[in-house]
Amino acid sequence: MKKVLLVATVQSHIAQFHKPLIDMLTEKGYTVDVAAKDNLDTKPNLHLSVSGRIYDIPFERSPFSLKNIKAYFELKKVIREGGYEVVHCNTPVGGILTRIAANSLRKKGKTTVIYEAHGFHFFKGGPRKNWLIWYPIEKWFSRYTDVLITINKMDYSLATEKFKAKKVEYIPGVGLDLSRFAAAEREGSLREEFGLGENTRIVFSVGELNENKNHRVIIRALAHLKDRDVHYFLAGNGPLREELEALAKELNISENVHFLGYRRDIPSLLKNADVYAFPSLREGLGMASIEAMAAGVPIVTSDRHGINDYSEAGKTGFKYPPTDAHGFAEGIRTILSDRELAAQMGEYNVLVSKRFTVDASLARLNKIYSEILGYEI
Repeated sequence: MKKVLLVATVQSHIAQFHKPLIDMLTEKGYTVDVAAKDNLDTKPNLHLSVSGRIYDIPFERSPFSLKNIKAYFELKKVIREGGYEVVHCNTPVGGILTRIAANSLRKKGKTTVIYEAHGFHFFKGGPRKNWLIWYPIEKWFSRYTDVLITINKMDYSLATEKFKAKKVEYIPGVGLDLSRFAAAEREGSLREEFGLGENTRIVFSVGELNENKNHRVIIRALAHLKDRDVHYFLAGNGPLREELEALAKELNISENVHFLGYRRDIPSLLKNADVYAFPSLREGLGMASIEAMAAGVPIVTSDRHGINDYSEAGKTGFKYPPTDAHGFAEGIRTILSDRELAAQMGEYNVLVSKRFTVDASLARLNKIYSEILGYEI
């Protein structure tokens, strides 16, 4: 039986990012099993997608957690008994434990190990502690890797120059489904929902309210604008919501900052946006921002990591160091004050987003798998 094992720290990662790959391999006649921690409300979707078994492996996100010892032995048993032609692992901890567990079979030529890095934790301009912790870990375990897949050009360059994987490949992210945006209708107006005037200009962000997403810099930028007709909408939940609400209150702009919580209608909501803000401290790529581009929205972003693969100052919008609230304010002001420029940026962004489609990503993955498994594309 032709079998592939997909591994990640949590099952939601597989459900969110790897359904197209599962479908592709299933169409090629392969049974796809999954090994990941059941964290899931998305488990039913995973069962509908996966053609093989789903193993609940009790991974912990910290590489130093002793609970990962139990996860390692459970995973090793799955790999030893599974007869997999390919073991494809994702996420740092899932990737480390999988490569250790599969190494004996790999050295005997009985399986091929793929590690897909969804954005290294270390990168040019990133925190020193990430370099001290994660760089030596990723470099060491690259020697247990047949194919290392990266999703941005900075990681690809670094892995090619510094790591010991047999082969390093690049794919343009996990793949954007453009049909979601082509079919999206403006189901409701945020201006109407919040009782705002038609002259209101909307800055929009999507993402968990956490440290990495760095929403506070946009709240500070809004305060610098001193324009009561500019409102900031955030779609997402997370541990920093109360802190961000307190910051907006402290800056006297609470009435201009709106927390939408988790939303399933993002393509429709993007139809309301005049500017999309994406000020993350780190991103492997940042599909939320590319989704905004697909919807024809100008973007203001940080100048970090994988974001630089598509964010072009003066063309897609503007980009700044992630702590530069004054810069973000100026970028937002420039876009909102020049409708012709905003329209040009929106049109250009639709074109750029097509580089990162599901089809583009799957074409690269298909080539990688065909070289390993020997089937014709």
